[in-house]
Amino acid sequence: MPAGPAAAHERPAASDATGGALLGACAAWALITAGVHGGSPEGVLLAVLAVAAGYAGGRISGALLPVAAPCAGALAGLGLAVAAPRLTLGPSSALGHTGATAALLILSAGAACCAAWAARTPAARLALRLLAVGIAGTAAALGSPVGCAGSLVVLLCSLAAARLRSRALGLAGLAVAAVLITGVSLAVADDSLPDGLTAPLEGGLGRHRVLLWQDALGLAEREPAMGVGPGRFGEVSPVAAEQLLADGKPHSAPLQQASEQGIVGVALLAAVFCWLLYALWRSPGSTQVVLSAGAALTALTAVAAVGNALSVTTVTTGAGLLAGIATARPLNGDG
Repeated sequence: MPAGPAAAHERPAASDATGGALLGACAAWALITAGVHGGSPEGVLLAVLAVAAGYAGGRISGALLPVAAPCAGALAGLGLAVAAPRLTLGPSSALGHTGATAALLILSAGAACCAAWAARTPAARLALRLLAVGIAGTAAALGSPVGCAGSLVVLLCSLAAARLRSRALGLAGLAVAAVLITGVSLAVADDSLPDGLTAPLEGGLGRHRVLLWQDALGLAEREPAMGVGPGRFGEVSPVAAEQLLADGKPHSAPLQQASEQGIVGVALLAAVFCWLLYALWRSPGSTQVVLSAGAALTALTAVAAVGNALSVTTVTTGAGLLAGIATARPLNGDG
């Protein structure tokens, strides 16, 4: 299997230092905006800590157990998704719970695909790919069409990676897909899509979610530099205030960042995603493992663009864990 660029072996700390600086900047900006406008930066700080802890844990476990670690992660994520109705997995809102479940299933499928490519024997690879298929089936049984579709897309991308020699080309394609999905969500909020596209999208997303997005976009235009403060969307959004069961979030990570932390918050969120892709590009692991993890993280980005998944600690921890496993350098040849 083709491994990463030779420079990745020589300077493995470069991407780690970049990621640490970006995560630190996210935490610092949340504190700054909270100091100016008020609000609760704890949610952002917890998400930053979860990503960092997951990434560090993934790097260690992936180096020691390149097959067993992602397999265990896939099973753990599947178990959490199945047990979600009995756990405090996400906000009380159905939108938040659904997005968190789908995100966990997608990350689990990505971990199973990474384990399959890291395995040495054809039988182990087949079993782990069947696990990914089982995760997609579980998503369908749980009533999560997004989780089912996302898991199948991740599996198909993982299989297609066998024919792709350039990881840079694959990661560039994933980045373009993430940009397009985010752009469509922003266009829906801005009501700038053609009528023929707007109606079907609003029907699938739900009118209430679109109204929350429009409120978030309006707040971002009112306070473009620093937003209204982290965690304050529910206080200042008229639509959120009208809903008794609202969780105070717009259910779109880019729009939440734009409304609560301004353009700088959006730029930092995009920079963290770009850093993850950069870390995958520089990974000493195989291209197939890298692209499998990249596909799962891109699918998570799509879910986060139209939902509340990144507000759930188990999801952000899982994303960091998967990225860490995919960028780890195995200490030996054993799985």
